Formats: sequence, structure tokens, C-alpha cells
Amino acid sequence: MSLSGRLLIIGLGNPDRGDDGVGALVIQELGGWHPPGVQLITRSGDPLALLDDWASFNAVICIDAAATEARPGRIHRIDPAIEPLPQPPLPTSSHALGLADTIELARVLGRAPPHLIVYAIEGHCFDSGAPVTPAVAAAATQVALLITTQEWPALARMPPTNG
Repeated sequence: MSLSGRLLIIGLGNPDRGDDGVGALVIQELGGWHPPGVQLITRSGDPLALLDDWASFNAVICIDAAATEARPGRIHRIDPAIEPLPQPPLPTSSHALGLADTIELARVLGRAPPHLIVYAIEGHCFDSGAPVTPAVAAAATQVALLITTQEWPALARMPPTNG
């Protein structure tokens, strides 16, 4: 079954700030082998742009760095419909206005996507000009694999949401 027009995958973060670039790294890995019609984008600026990005999609997957320094490379899969995104001091975005805030605002405004999954990857180094650390790069590969083997098949079986 085609996912055309139904799935947006967003890699969040700044690729010039070390582990903050993990979202873009996952999008890069998916770029060569994603199903036709699935849209891949990266965002490194204002998270509020997500409200417009996901407006016409049935399902959205966001990948972002979590600035915890607890276990670099640790992957958190969060379904905000079931559990809220953690707030400080638990894993959160490395951005000023975080993804959790943006999702909550979208809910309040009635602009949240019907199906939303967040992959938060714990990072260690967010220095300007630093490369992604090896543990976080390995996690990016693992998240790309999880998306292709678990998320896409599950989303392809879901009926479209009218909206």
C-alpha cells in the first residue's frame, strides 16, 4: 500500500552543532530508500514552522536531539497521544522553543497531525562546528531502520484520516 500524501518525516536540529544534527542525519539516511510519496524534510529554525509543514499530512514522524548528556545515543520513541513529551530535567529538545511546546500549541489550536511519533535521541556534544558523536550517529542509523521496518508498515495499514 502506498503512503503517498500521508506521511511526513521531519529531521529537526542544526547540523552545524554536533549531536543537534541527528535529525538531518536520519533524513539523509532515509533519502535513498524511502517509499514513493513519503516526504522528507529538515528544519533547523523556528519549530513553529512545523504547524504549516504537517498541516496536510495524516501521519508525521519527528526526529530530534535530546540535550540530556545522560546516555548519548539512547533512543526514545514517544507517541504524544499516549504520553506527553518529557519536560526538564528529562530528555528535551536542545532548542529554545522545544518540540513538546510546539506539539502542545498545535493541540490547543487544533492543528496537530492525527498520528504523530517522536524519536528523541540523547546527545552529548552541541558545540558549534562539532561533528555528530559516534554513539549518536549509530543511533541515527538505528532510527532510520526502525522507521523503515516498523513505522512505515504500521502507517501503511492505517486508514486515511479525513480532514
